Amino acid sequence: MQAFLKGTSTQGTRPLKEKGAGTSGEKKQKSVPWVEKYRPKCMEEVAFQEEVVAVLKKTIEGADLPNLLFYGPPGTGKTSTILAAARELYGPELYRQRVLELNASDERGIQVVREKVKRFAQLTVAGHRTDGKPCPPFKIIILDEADSMTNAAQAALRRTMEKESRTTRFCLICNYVSRIIEPLTSRCSKFRFKPLANQVQEERLLEICYKENLKYSKEGIAALVKVSEGDLRKAITFLQSAARLNTDNEITESAVIEIAGVVPPKMIDNLLKICYKGTFEKLEIAVRNMVDEGYAATQIINQLHEAIIEEELNDKQKSAITEKMAVVDKCLVDGADEYLQMLSLCSVILQQATQSN
Repeated sequence: MQAFLKGTSTQGTRPLKEKGAGTSGEKKQKSVPWVEKYRPKCMEEVAFQEEVVAVLKKTIEGADLPNLLFYGPPGTGKTSTILAAARELYGPELYRQRVLELNASDERGIQVVREKVKRFAQLTVAGHRTDGKPCPPFKIIILDEADSMTNAAQAALRRTMEKESRTTRFCLICNYVSRIIEPLTSRCSKFRFKPLANQVQEERLLEICYKENLKYSKEGIAALVKVSEGDLRKAITFLQSAARLNTDNEITESAVIEIAGVVPPKMIDNLLKICYKGTFEKLEIAVRNMVDEGYAATQIINQLHEAIIEEELNDKQKSAITEKMAVVDKCLVDGADEYLQMLSLCSVILQQATQSN
């Protein structure tokens, strides 16, 4: 009994508890994906979207915000920008009360718009910031991936947007502005988010490498920027995966190509050489090998397209090949066999190349 009491006394357990808490804290910090760890916490940290940030800063200073529509490619900072703006507007205390965020993963049919969104919009605004800064008299509803909402749900939204304009502001976020109905776009201030410039991506990736104590090569960082195509989120995810792939935490070009599922440039060059100077039998073997290696046919087509554009073929030949690429791409989307479609495309390249010879 004494031993039991001794083990459970406050004095005996406190050091153990603190030690455990520290370990779990460290584990939690390590397990956070870098995309979340390095997500901008304030407006100044948002990269490359100067015009949007400048306008939002002005509106935040005046504590007045219009309904917003952010559109542009994925990974360019749309969600991060509005979340950072909301944090600056409300502070950590009121943020949870004043912001409702619905993503494409949530159910967002007409029923949800009529119930959940409408109910939140009708709530009265209460509370003040403890730091003494002015707090705007409205809430924010963020609808992420708004282009995946049905037309009926979007139509139901416009009445709520008008009716509750005194106490609620909406921020719609989408990739394709053409999929948002006209009545909604006319009620919002539109902001286009540009794909991030290579230099901006490079700077942000090098900053993360420095903070995470990673070794890197120039070729590795250049490969990351190339495969991400202006999507910083994708670049950071690939960076973390590449760092985990190598035991010595080094970011190499080969590691990035392996992680990204990109076909090595040598294989693309080899395939084109066979198309230009080989036979159909050799071409058949080369295509079979690429498909058996597990490379996605759509990825091969994308890289072949880039390579063909730079080749010394005439415009007629390039147009014939790219037209065939479009047909093959459509067939792949419809579920056609990858090997047969790739063979069909490479046969056209072979045919066009032999014409020039």
